[in-house]
Amino acid sequence: MNNKQLLIAFFFMLIAITAHAQQKGKATFYSKRATGARTASGERLHHDSLTCAHRTYPFGTLLKVTNLNNGKTVVVRVTDRGPFAKGRIIDLSYAAAKQLDMLFAGVATVTVERYNRGVPYDDEPAIELPELDLEMATQGYSMVDDWRGRDNMVDDKIENDGQKIANNRKKQQGKAAIIAPNETKKPAKTPSKKDKENKWNKVFERIKKIF
Repeated sequence: MNNKQLLIAFFFMLIAITAHAQQKGKATFYSKRATGARTASGERLHHDSLTCAHRTYPFGTLLKVTNLNNGKTVVVRVTDRGPFAKGRIIDLSYAAAKQLDMLFAGVATVTVERYNRGVPYDDEPAIELPELDLEMATQGYSMVDDWRGRDNMVDDKIENDGQKIANNRKKQQGKAAIIAPNETKKPAKTPSKKDKENKWNKVFERIKKIF
C-alpha cells in the first residue's frame, strides 16, 4: 500500500471519527406499549429507562442527545440497534423523549455525541485520628507474679475461714458444758387413785351441806 492509499484511508477514518463525534438527524422514540420487548443486546425494554437504539455505537455506550428545537439534553445508554428509516439516527425510550420534550411532536431534530465524562462526586471529609503514644513502658509486668499474689490471697482467706469455724465450735461446746445434768427437767407427777377418791369425797360432802 503506497502513501496515496494510506492518506485516503486516513481521510475516511477521520470522517468516520468526526461523524461519531457528533451526529445530526431525526430522533424518534418507543411507545409505552413496547415495554417488555427484547432488545438486540438481550435486555428488556422499559419506558422508564433512559436507553436508546443506535446503528453503530457498541452496547452500553453513553450518548448525549440534544434537542435542537429547545436546547434540552439527556444522556442515554445504547441497548438496541436502529433506527433503519432514512434520515433518522436514534430511537429513544419514552422517558428520554419526555426529558427532551418531544412527546407531542413525535419526531425531533437532535445531535448525538458520545458522553465520556463521569458522574461528579463529593470528596469524603478527612477523618483526623488522635495520635497514640507508643513509648516503651518504664515498669515491667509479670503475669507469674500477678497469679502468685492472687494464690496467696486465696490461701489466707481459706485459713481465716477455717479459724473462724474452729472458734465457733469451741464456743458451742463450752455452752453445752455449763448445763448440769441435775438441771434437766423432771417429768410431771401423775395423780394417784387415792388422791382422785379424796377429791370426789370432798365434792360430795359440799353437796350434802348445801341440801
